[in-house]
Amino acid sequence: MTGKPRVIYWFRTDLRLHDSPALKAALDLKPECLYPIWCWDPHYVYRARVGPNRWQYLCVEIPLEINKKKADFFPPGRLDCQSDLSKSITKLNSKSKLFVVREAPQTVLPKLFKAWNISHIVFEKDTDAYARERDEKIIESAKEAGVKVIVKTGRTLYDPDELVKANGGKPTMSITQVEHAAKKIGEVPRPIPAPESLPDPGDTTLDIPQDRPSQEPDINKIQRSGSETSYNKLAGPDSSFSVPTYSELGLKPATTSHRGGETLALAALDRIIANESYTATFSKPSTAPTAFSPPATTVLSPHHHFGSLSVRLLYWRATDTMEAYRKKGKQPSTIPTNLVGQLLFRDMYFGAQAALGYAFAQTVGNSHCRFVPWHLPSTISPSTGLTTGSYTISSTLHETWFQRWKHGRTGFPWIDALMRQLRLEGWIHHLGRHAVACFLTRGGCYIDWERGAAVFEEWLLDHEVACNSGNWQWLACVAFYAQFYRCYSPVAFPKKWDPAGAFVRNYVPELAAFPEKYIYEPWRAPVLDQKKAKCLVKGEGRDREGGYEGALWEEAGGMKVYPKPMFDFNERRGICIEGLKNAYHVGLYGDDDRVKNGSWRELFPDGAEGPTEGGASGDVEGKMGEEGGKARGAGIKPGKSTKRKNVGMDETEHEAQELGGETKGGDHRTDPTKKKKTKKRKLQGTLDGAFRHGGSEKE
Repeated sequence: MTGKPRVIYWFRTDLRLHDSPALKAALDLKPECLYPIWCWDPHYVYRARVGPNRWQYLCVEIPLEINKKKADFFPPGRLDCQSDLSKSITKLNSKSKLFVVREAPQTVLPKLFKAWNISHIVFEKDTDAYARERDEKIIESAKEAGVKVIVKTGRTLYDPDELVKANGGKPTMSITQVEHAAKKIGEVPRPIPAPESLPDPGDTTLDIPQDRPSQEPDINKIQRSGSETSYNKLAGPDSSFSVPTYSELGLKPATTSHRGGETLALAALDRIIANESYTATFSKPSTAPTAFSPPATTVLSPHHHFGSLSVRLLYWRATDTMEAYRKKGKQPSTIPTNLVGQLLFRDMYFGAQAALGYAFAQTVGNSHCRFVPWHLPSTISPSTGLTTGSYTISSTLHETWFQRWKHGRTGFPWIDALMRQLRLEGWIHHLGRHAVACFLTRGGCYIDWERGAAVFEEWLLDHEVACNSGNWQWLACVAFYAQFYRCYSPVAFPKKWDPAGAFVRNYVPELAAFPEKYIYEPWRAPVLDQKKAKCLVKGEGRDREGGYEGALWEEAGGMKVYPKPMFDFNERRGICIEGLKNAYHVGLYGDDDRVKNGSWRELFPDGAEGPTEGGASGDVEGKMGEEGGKARGAGIKPGKSTKRKNVGMDETEHEAQELGGETKGGDHRTDPTKKKKTKKRKLQGTLDGAFRHGGSEKE
């Protein structure tokens, strides 16, 4: 091929023009023409869980009215990520835009190479397991077509593969490992400016057949109220390469006020950095999980997910602000709790996923994930060893608990308020995520963390496979963190932040008139007080059809109903702690053959919490809790190993993350059940009082 380069720039996780190393590499080629494209990938349309709120954040232009309280933080507009990027491209070149091609990249890109006489394809590196597999196929296709490939890192501070390499080839399982590896890699590069112009795209005529994807299985069918028609034509309904609309996707209405797009992301960052004190002293554990108008944290994570805000830009603007603050003789916050620390945690999860691949998002096959016989375990494909997207209902009681948790009807107002906020807005504070995750897994329900991760995948705006999977493993105490004795109380914890219950009253409006004394424990309110508040505490939160998704049941005369708590929290917490204690003692990890072939059951007693169905006998260290009832003893046979190197953070480092102290290390090579009795007693409680409350609101 002769002449100037003809370049496809393939947008994916980088829906921005500022600080894009890959886009700069494309422009450095001095191309004759540049095609900015997006491949409308059916993997995400049909196979990955995505709810209406995240679709809106990505691409859909819908005018949204925002109340005055939120107007400053969430300005109104029609600026979501793809649409905003397309407009920005057109501002730089009136002949150009974001060209959305409605076909899988694996099939359409080889055709575009030929149709547009392409010499180069450039894109940002993506180490997600599916993306890595997809990109390898594209690189091979480009090689066969004689097209040169340029890939640049820009989604994270450090290339995840380089981070793993600098960590001795092992997944990064602690912030300390990330910091040590980062020193070997070098300083995070300064952000680069957005381009001031873009080349013409060249002829965009497409006279090629479309390989239309199969719609089955469509895991997102539950999100649709109409037919999905986004693949009816290769270049869109009017052949203009338009961004798909809500009607094409057939989606139910979005409900979030959070909006996407580079324009809004940069404006939000400017507002945050302009508040020097907030930026310099930001300490995530000190921000209030009960603040909602506005939230106490930056809410920039969805922009990082879609790439509408560069992580390097936030890193350096925060770093420079903290340095200026320090020069004034003031003390800024430190890693790991400050803004820079949050980005390093993100890199930690990306490094872990880059090393472990698909297995990182599940227990089976995951060498760094402890095995626990949770209720509602995922079903595994015998041929691939990967989860199928379905799960085994090992207990109808636990399936009911799961559905009540998912739809915010547990009978614990703090948990229900958080889950309703998540579904409504697509975002909850990180301490809120901690609370609901702990409640579902080791702090109450003893349900598989993969069930919770799937719900978050569906509802979160900022969902990243790496971060979501890592956070759930952390909170379930199966990786990264091991102090399972430390649980969040759904009553004492929120009381410390919000004694009056404003957060609960907003998201669980049926309890709005309850006395402050009972706002977190409405079941304790006398019937007279319940009637006065026009809400009776009864039942288990079903709707009139007997399910949990419809409107809550109301009594005659408009008397609302709020469910009773689905279990005694203190009792369930004790059962879960004993269950984790014994699972740790057995000492299996996800890559153990006994986990893969099911013979792990032989190592657990019949009375063990979870679907064990074992037959072990003899002495037991501690008691095993029976489902929903009394604890009893049974024998345990240890697995082949109870120790793993670099499994996660030690207690000191976890406290550093939560309390703002210095980080000390991250190698779990001890069984926390073997701690000295004084230490064990200290940890056998809740995390309710382990957070500082100062400076929780934006100034």
